[in-house]
Amino acid sequence: MTKETDRNVLGEPIETCSLRPRTGYTRSGACETGPDDPGSHTVCAQVTAEFLEYSRSRGNDLITPHPEWDFPGLKPGDRWCLCAARWLEAQRAGVAPPVVLRATHQRALGTVPLELLKTHALDLA
Repeated sequence: MTKETDRNVLGEPIETCSLRPRTGYTRSGACETGPDDPGSHTVCAQVTAEFLEYSRSRGNDLITPHPEWDFPGLKPGDRWCLCAARWLEAQRAGVAPPVVLRATHQRALGTVPLELLKTHALDLA
């Protein structure tokens, strides 16, 4: 569950990333994080087929459902809280999915520069 102090990369209160499928390290729907989240699941992304295949090739299969972990499996167009380092790795490989800045936790900025996130933003006016 997000706290009032959780802020997005724009300095505003963080917005929900996805409730269908329910995302977030704690499955609250938001990309909140804490000391027990070593992967820093802070980047709200709208996944693409290219990214999902890339992630699977890197050992993180986000396509196959795992009901035992309350994980439905993702399909292109789903929004999901990604590890900041994995998003950056995908960006360097040319397959970074677009991001939702208003739902991306400010802690992502410790790994990914804001200007880089903005070049992949879905929600900039």
